[in-house]
Amino acid sequence: MKVYKTNEIKNIALLGSKGSGKTTLAESMLFECGVIKRRGTVEANNTVCDYFPVEKEYGSSVFSTVFYAEFNGKKLNVVDCPGADDFVGNAITALNVTDTGVIVINGQYGVEVGTQNIFRTATSLDKPIIFALNQLDGEKADYENVVEQMREIFGSKITPIQYPLSCGPSFNSIIDVLIMKKLTWGPDGGAPKVEDIPAEEHDRAQELHKALVEAAAENDESLMEKFFESEHLTEDELRLGIRKGLIDRSIYPVFCVSAAKDMGVRRMMEFLGNVVPFVDDMPAPVDKAGNEVKPDPNGPLSLYVFKTTIEPHIGEVTYFKVMSGTLHAGDDLDNVTRGSKERFAQINCVCGQIKTPVDAIEAGDIGAAVKLKDVRTGNTLDQKGCDYEFDFIQYPAPKYQRAVRPVTESDAEKLNQILTRMHEEDPTWVIEQSRELKQTILSGQGEFHLRTLKWRVENNDKLPILFEEPKIPYRETITKASRADYRHKKQSGGSGQFGEVHLIVEPYYEGMPAPTTYKFGNQEFTMKLRDTQEIPLAWGGKLVVCDCIVGGAIDARFIPAIVKGLMDRMEQGPLTGSYARDVRVCIYDGKMHPVDSNEISFRLAGRNAFSEAFRNANPKVLEPVYDVEVMVPADVMGDVMSDLQGRRAIIMGMSSEKGFEKIIAKVPLKEMASYSTALSSITGGRSSFTMKFASYELVPGDVQEKLLRDYAEKSANEE
Repeated sequence: MKVYKTNEIKNIALLGSKGSGKTTLAESMLFECGVIKRRGTVEANNTVCDYFPVEKEYGSSVFSTVFYAEFNGKKLNVVDCPGADDFVGNAITALNVTDTGVIVINGQYGVEVGTQNIFRTATSLDKPIIFALNQLDGEKADYENVVEQMREIFGSKITPIQYPLSCGPSFNSIIDVLIMKKLTWGPDGGAPKVEDIPAEEHDRAQELHKALVEAAAENDESLMEKFFESEHLTEDELRLGIRKGLIDRSIYPVFCVSAAKDMGVRRMMEFLGNVVPFVDDMPAPVDKAGNEVKPDPNGPLSLYVFKTTIEPHIGEVTYFKVMSGTLHAGDDLDNVTRGSKERFAQINCVCGQIKTPVDAIEAGDIGAAVKLKDVRTGNTLDQKGCDYEFDFIQYPAPKYQRAVRPVTESDAEKLNQILTRMHEEDPTWVIEQSRELKQTILSGQGEFHLRTLKWRVENNDKLPILFEEPKIPYRETITKASRADYRHKKQSGGSGQFGEVHLIVEPYYEGMPAPTTYKFGNQEFTMKLRDTQEIPLAWGGKLVVCDCIVGGAIDARFIPAIVKGLMDRMEQGPLTGSYARDVRVCIYDGKMHPVDSNEISFRLAGRNAFSEAFRNANPKVLEPVYDVEVMVPADVMGDVMSDLQGRRAIIMGMSSEKGFEKIIAKVPLKEMASYSTALSSITGGRSSFTMKFASYELVPGDVQEKLLRDYAEKSANEE
């Protein structure tokens, strides 16, 4: 294939909710430009885009798929993204390396929560947006209602380019108000019959055409002047105005298609080829140093790797965008992210799993290479002397967790290697070896997201694994002051061990005054502060140690050992074995022996004195609480609210947001374990949620009692 110039390349992200028909639309696009001779279907598992075994297993897109379409002398690079909210990372990646988003909407169901989320992401990245109303041949299709809904949610920038003469099974004609023609398709779709607009549709078409002309003229002063003079623009002037409107995001064109019947697809591709911005029309990306990097084919060579994957019968495939310069087969580049070198022995343009070798790829284009040595998603590769480095993709925080372990314990290391590799392929899978929970915690965007990982590990890597509910990272603290003494004495021939520690514990808060006097029973204890240590804890909160020893009761050299003993118990709280936090300890007295006292003696004495004082200080268990935002359709609002209240949620607020209801709540992490599955079940998949850590809060009394019982039983069994 020919080497396309930077000004002949357009990069497009194909987006939409699950079930909107993106993969089917991609198939029709490939058919229209002659890449494939026969259109496949999702049901038959023979589409270009859904070619991974896990996608065929679930009948749904799991990965983004890159394909190109050579159309009217232009190269359209398209990234087809999964629609499920679980795979939002793919859509975010695609929008960061493309210049225009085509959002596909199911004409039967209209704007869904997932559509809103994708739109929000695209606008936050300042990307031009085009809408494609698909499945207008469906039984429930309603063009007028959907467009009205789009205007309510996305605003007045919604600008129809086309409208259908009828929806449902009879759909086969549209009025195109850009070219002012009627387009009609036969039962097999393809190239339409172009006719004049019928007389009965003339007024409506003129009205929409005028609105389109006005929207296009808005972005160019000379076009605006001409519009005021004649209220008419030529087709070329319209295209120029629309392109500027797309770049400024002042216009969101709407197209009508039936991807399954290949109706309207060719016309939309003509628009993509002729009107949407080229790579060099868009603002230049910025590297980590803040430098604009223009897509100059004669500039220094720099690539950004946005995707790596292991593909059937091929192995490791690296997908990249040429940010600057021109890549030639045989070029050697430096991986500036990992400090290694790579040779691009062969470079390819890709259509799904079809790889077409090319001699060169210019700035702005997308390509792939096979079996590079040491390249990961997010890496930058530069020619010698170039110092660009890119890090512009920000992924959302995970919202679904499972503990994972191999069925056979001896496979633990093998599993860790597999999980590390899969994280490198998809950064939205987050793996943590939790020292606190003594579990491997796998986090992702949802239950389906993690389920696909499990399928791949078990079927591709042949390693059986188990998912379990992760333990909750509780915290322990105290609510009042308490005092304790402990003497550690051990004598077994020769030198012994001796250390005695007297201490007071109390709840710590920022800015609390220095310790002075404490009263326990009828006895008063006066503190003479010599030194204070503030120890920030890795798990949150602080341990503050006040040295109030006078008269040399304990030598200063033993204080660090006592602090180590305190930390032992802070790392394994007396109540449930969880981390403790926000405690102040005053060490005010003790005893030592001139021969038998040593560090281990005082470490043990400090630890045991702290345990006793902690238990007597009205200790409480804290649990992590998250800020949760749920977007749901109004008709299931009540059911979602009831479910949240059953999860010990505190509802903080409710509001309506562009056709959907937003619920804001604080929910304990323990109650969110399977929330994504439950929410999807309640709402039929028409909802989404986000969660972010808020704070640690006291658990209810009955919950604490159960936790203490469970820990006591566990400890007894281990003994």
